[in-house]
Amino acid sequence: MNHDDNLRIHGLKATLPRMKVLDVLREERAHLSADEIHRRLLLQGEDIGLATVYRVLGQLEQVGIVRRNVFDAGRAVYEIEHGGHHDHLVCVHCGRVEEFFDPQIEALQHEVARSRGFSLVEHRLAMFGICGGCSQERPGIGTARRRPPGGGTIG
Repeated sequence: MNHDDNLRIHGLKATLPRMKVLDVLREERAHLSADEIHRRLLLQGEDIGLATVYRVLGQLEQVGIVRRNVFDAGRAVYEIEHGGHHDHLVCVHCGRVEEFFDPQIEALQHEVARSRGFSLVEHRLAMFGICGGCSQERPGIGTARRRPPGGGTIG
């Protein structure tokens, strides 16, 4: 489905800022912050302000076209909502985010909820670690004790 149709289905007009923000998210296929989206738009020669990017992302999130995730220190990143559930692996050094789906993890989460008298309606899982790229660039990086998002210690 193209941007025009997707926006119209959700009751939004296909304005230039909405189209351009969606283009960036689809082309990058990554989890991007509003600042990163804005920088990419500027590099493309688009005259769309940061406040407009935030407003557009809020509108797109509200109607379910994009999903907002907060992985570290309150920094929100956005992705196109594809409708399929997935979880995230987040590198604590470079910020790389990798999506994954594991049936065993899904079953375990449902069992944990069920064993405590809950009926699971929705869940989000983000696991924090050090990606292969960062491990190769800086050997021993994974052995240091680090503070994960939200406090506590890792390691």
